[in-house]
Amino acid sequence: MYLEPLSNAVGVSGAEDEVRQIIRDALGDHVDEMREDALGNLLVLKRGTAPEPRPRVMLAAHMDEVGMMVVGYTGDGGLKFRAVGGLDARVLAGAQVQVGPDHIPGVIGLKPIHLLERDERERIPKIESLVIEIGASSKDEAKKAVRLGERATFLTRYQELGPTVTGKAFDDRAGCAVLIELLQGEPLPFDLYGAFTVQEEVGLRGARVAAYAIEPDAAFVLEGTIADDLPRKEDVSPTTALGKGPAITVMDRSFIADKRLLRLLFDTAEALGIPTQIKQPGIGGTDAGAIHITREGVPSAAVSVPCRYIHSPVAMLNLTDFQQTVRLMRAALERWTP
Repeated sequence: MYLEPLSNAVGVSGAEDEVRQIIRDALGDHVDEMREDALGNLLVLKRGTAPEPRPRVMLAAHMDEVGMMVVGYTGDGGLKFRAVGGLDARVLAGAQVQVGPDHIPGVIGLKPIHLLERDERERIPKIESLVIEIGASSKDEAKKAVRLGERATFLTRYQELGPTVTGKAFDDRAGCAVLIELLQGEPLPFDLYGAFTVQEEVGLRGARVAAYAIEPDAAFVLEGTIADDLPRKEDVSPTTALGKGPAITVMDRSFIADKRLLRLLFDTAEALGIPTQIKQPGIGGTDAGAIHITREGVPSAAVSVPCRYIHSPVAMLNLTDFQQTVRLMRAALERWTP
């Protein structure tokens, strides 16, 4: 399973090189074509067994993760930064990070609680007030170590905790790992295109380009999605929950899933006894939002591995959910027809 190296790799939006190389190495002997497009998407083709012309099915998973970009320096050697993607300032203070292609270790600094005024203790610090400390003692020293525009992300290593695992960037390295396993399987009657996309976290940019080039007849997006199955005062259903199987999206903020593909997914799951859950409608967005309106329109669906604490230093997923997602998608593709 490639989830561990993918999670440990650095790939903030627009700098997905490490992730792309892991995928290249994993799929080199399993696909018929592989190319990187102008935006950085890694597009692969596994040719079908039926006579030409064959239908085209696109599977997409984004390589990028949320993170930070260095935008300036403080006089005492700190790095000013801004968020790349949906990053919550509440989870940043004190977090260990790695900066730039050399993975320079650092920590996000904040004024100690002993020095805070009463009103400051009740406010969430803004990202603009935080800095990354890398051990530099002056602005010149910081400039020599890190250039403006370099990315930073959390310094988190993959770890197994019984039936669950923790790591960073399961949104969407979980989807990338699922897609690798599917592409390593036996060929299907139709042409199967894998699109490992870039810059999803900043506007679904890679998927738009990839879908235009592939021109698929149908598309499935593979994701790591919100699991907020935690104790709460109100009786509110969670978006998804760990341990209850793959999450199927009916609708989110970016698209409405094709009802034929939904029927295929639910019927397949029922036939195989795979537990599934419906992601709470109207929440979040995926590459399907860009894919389904490409060219003349693409019937699309999204299937996700539920993950707690996405877009934070440490995320968590259930390995059975991951394995069942692979199983569901492989069986659904075997049953798919034009």
